[in-house]
Amino acid sequence: HEVRIVSAHRTPDRLADYAKTAQGRGLSVIIAGAGGAAHLPGMCAAWTALPVLGVPVESHALKGMDSLLSIVQMPGGIPVGTLAIGKAGATNAALLAASILALSDPALGTRLAAWRAAQTAAVAEEPGR
Repeated sequence: HEVRIVSAHRTPDRLADYAKTAQGRGLSVIIAGAGGAAHLPGMCAAWTALPVLGVPVESHALKGMDSLLSIVQMPGGIPVGTLAIGKAGATNAALLAASILALSDPALGTRLAAWRAAQTAAVAEEPGR
């Protein structure tokens, strides 16, 4: 995996280069978090055929609704898998990316299944237990 800071508005050339070359660098999925106008996930998806998962970042003015609507309302032909606003969305984006990668990586699939089983086992059946 890799982590980069790119902005659709402030570093558009860096974004285009990042997305266009992602598959050649061995990436299989991109997670893009963005706030406000939140064009980053959509622009990534415009430049690559890799799956792009968009995570709306909570904004001060509109509590992340602006980010969510910017990411989820993509035009036909430029798909972005949109997750929940904030930390839950980031967590689920990572899990969804792991699920996508596990399609071709059985060991990862096994680890993901174990994580999910542990999550299930951690839920009490009765209050106070």
